[in-house]
Amino acid sequence: MARAMGEQMPEPMPSAAQMRGYVSSVVRALTARNRLPLDYTVASLRVVDFIIEGLRSGGPARGQVTETLRGLGAYVGEVLVRRAGAVWVDFDDDQRAMFGQSVGVRLPDGRVWNPLGRVVNRFVVGPEESLETFYLRLHGRSSGLGAAERPARREGTDGGPPVDPSGGPSAGPSDGPPVRSAAWWR
Repeated sequence: MARAMGEQMPEPMPSAAQMRGYVSSVVRALTARNRLPLDYTVASLRVVDFIIEGLRSGGPARGQVTETLRGLGAYVGEVLVRRAGAVWVDFDDDQRAMFGQSVGVRLPDGRVWNPLGRVVNRFVVGPEESLETFYLRLHGRSSGLGAAERPARREGTDGGPPVDPSGGPSAGPSDGPPVRSAAWWR
């Protein structure tokens, strides 16, 4: 968030271990000029949707708001950490290539998500990619259920959790084709 909105080259993303501090600085920067209720609640994702819709209606190209979108994506990830039981993770080389990001979150069921990509989707596609709705439909978040009550985790063919570049787990073999192509989210 240190760069002006018009600059093209984003700063490198912090590592997973540095994300909480990064998100805190993003929230401070966003709330210093505006009275935004960014309190890491699920309801605050509606505020993020509102901010992104304002950016969209202003007409800037994605490259002009890259830093802002990355900061908002990190905020969404931190909401997942604080409310859904996720943890920040550094992506391996294959995940970096797929997601175009260096960090993401892993939910308690082992699924890996790309909140930064979800925010870009929200900017590009519009309200149908609502971040609040995304959270409410999120499978695998901590729900207070005991381990015996949670559904079993479906693993990918490589033994790891299924992943999808649109920001969420890939569809399993019986879930049908993915909704978007791998290039769509970039």
